[in-house]
Amino acid sequence: MKALFDQLSFRASRLVTHRYSTSFTLGILGLQRKYHDPIYALYGYVRIADEIVDSFHDYPKPELLAEFKRDTYLALERGISTNPILNSFQQTVRDYNIDIELIESFLHSMEMDLNPIDYTSDKYEEYILGSAEVVGLMCLKVFVNGDEQTYQRLKQPAMKLGSAFQKINFLRDLSDDYHKLGRTYFPGVDLNQFCDKTKAEIEEDIEADFKAGFEGVRALPKGARFGVYIAYVYYYSLFRKIKRTSSHVIFKERIRISNKRKYGLFVSSYLRHSFNLL
Repeated sequence: MKALFDQLSFRASRLVTHRYSTSFTLGILGLQRKYHDPIYALYGYVRIADEIVDSFHDYPKPELLAEFKRDTYLALERGISTNPILNSFQQTVRDYNIDIELIESFLHSMEMDLNPIDYTSDKYEEYILGSAEVVGLMCLKVFVNGDEQTYQRLKQPAMKLGSAFQKINFLRDLSDDYHKLGRTYFPGVDLNQFCDKTKAEIEEDIEADFKAGFEGVRALPKGARFGVYIAYVYYYSLFRKIKRTSSHVIFKERIRISNKRKYGLFVSSYLRHSFNLL
């Protein structure tokens, strides 16, 4: 039965989420149950693509990503895939009318990660659009469930929040990206001369994105608001820790939030949400 395979597919996406991200797992648990499967499907899809370009160093990454891209389009065309991650993704795309342009933009950013790039401001914005902002828009499509007016109203805040999350990832992963993957995302920044002044300028940009994104969090449908707020709180906590850390340390090691701290943030976020203190 196809229904049984679909159920298995969504469970596979949920497993990917649980194994790769404690923070997003907690965020999804904060969503109304009807949102769980589609958001797991979206995360599972983008996670696998990200792993291809970030982790599969002993394998032909360009070929693997090209196959993943081809199989994505086939799944969308056929309405099924024998790959459970792609099957749950195509079902979510169909159910929530997710624009193909969002998927194409995401895959383009993944292709950008295959080779080192000297990022200009335009290329930087192009990468962030595809790697983060459109992912936020895919999730927003699920949250508004066909309400185009609400989607258009919350589109810019969702993009800003995705942008803030991605830029924090860039700072958090600065050491690994540069030393292990040979990547430098921030335009015009020589990481060999990375200093507190440059770091502060990047943080000022992130703070502006956070402020714009938070207005969208508050305006989300009730069933989605708490889960997205958890992600917001987690990333803002990570951001504050990065701000307290010197550029010298950031360049040498990955900054983390412990799982214990994440669970604490979940509880405090729940209390603020319950008492309408957002």
